[in-house]
Amino acid sequence: MNRHYPHPILAREGWPFIAISLIVAMVVTALAGAWSIPFWIIAIFVIQFFRDPAREIPQAPKAILSPADGRIVVVEKAMDPYRKVEALKISVFMNVFNVHSNRSPVDGTIEHIEYNAGSFLNAALDKASKENERNAVLARLADGTQVTFVQIAGLVARRILCYAKVGDQLARGQRYGFIRFGSRVDVYLPLTAKARVTIGDKVSATETILAELA
Repeated sequence: MNRHYPHPILAREGWPFIAISLIVAMVVTALAGAWSIPFWIIAIFVIQFFRDPAREIPQAPKAILSPADGRIVVVEKAMDPYRKVEALKISVFMNVFNVHSNRSPVDGTIEHIEYNAGSFLNAALDKASKENERNAVLARLADGTQVTFVQIAGLVARRILCYAKVGDQLARGQRYGFIRFGSRVDVYLPLTAKARVTIGDKVSATETILAELA
């Protein structure tokens, strides 16, 4: 199923950066000709970073979808630091070449949102979950299942954007946030959930099923 995506293919968060990079490239072209090539390369990089394509949404009722594009760096039993319970933790690391729009992995109601300021370590490191700037969304599914997903800033990222609010009803695949320039998303699930990915797998936001609930 492909739901109509209510955002342009280039994320609005990137419009100022795209405009500035293009203007600079054009000005340098007018003034210095071929010396402008590095500036056009930068502009192309900025445009690709802020791409935000529509995605096909799996409809399996028990599926937990990937909230981000990237590579799986953690699949393990761990403590959910927000609910204080043991959980299945799956982490997706995004490099600067991945799409950085974050999408809801579930259909659910937001119970709580918790923001923590922190450091800017390499998001691929496990300690980034505890030490980096992060924003957690705690959601409850219709059957009472609790799922936590956490946006984590990375080495280069300097701003986490979250548009969801407590009480909002999120639909799977719905865009709820964005992280600029390299980051990570942790997902905490019930221990009874069955992981469908392994460390090293490349995943796509919404289209990849991370796990299935029991």
